[in-house]
Amino acid sequence: MEPRWLDAQERAAWLRLIAVVELLPSALDAQLRRDSQLTHFDYYVLAMLSESPERTLRMTALAARTNATLPRLSHVVRRLEDRGLVERFPCPQDGRATNARLTPAGRDAVVAAAPGHVEAVRRHVLDPLSKQQVTQLREICDALLPTLDPDRTLAPLYESTT
Repeated sequence: MEPRWLDAQERAAWLRLIAVVELLPSALDAQLRRDSQLTHFDYYVLAMLSESPERTLRMTALAARTNATLPRLSHVVRRLEDRGLVERFPCPQDGRATNARLTPAGRDAVVAAAPGHVEAVRRHVLDPLSKQQVTQLREICDALLPTLDPDRTLAPLYESTT
């Protein structure tokens, strides 16, 4: 079967999307490192714990919510533990599992980092767009997510918003 090559308009859209996908994470990461001494992934882990009941999740659930492998997540959580932002403990319902819980210092860190992070998101993504374009961006993402997340692993993240 012959490849379905991109036409000029498709190629232009694709290359711009790739540029955004490559540049946005480092822009968000730079702001968080500068202002909060957190990586973007550190912040994401802390935020997911802060939004969970009792600020606690099983490590496997936290890995799913952050789209991380368990080894990567364990490494990051260990660093956050060393800073007193997270604590790990055996899961009371299943002694083979480990839970991660946001500490009061971790909650303070994510609360302190949130305003700068939101401002960076606004500056780099939302403010350059009109209200109509923000709606279109959501619709575009809604169209892409079923093929990118067919098992709906991250659905609790993006479906929790209206």
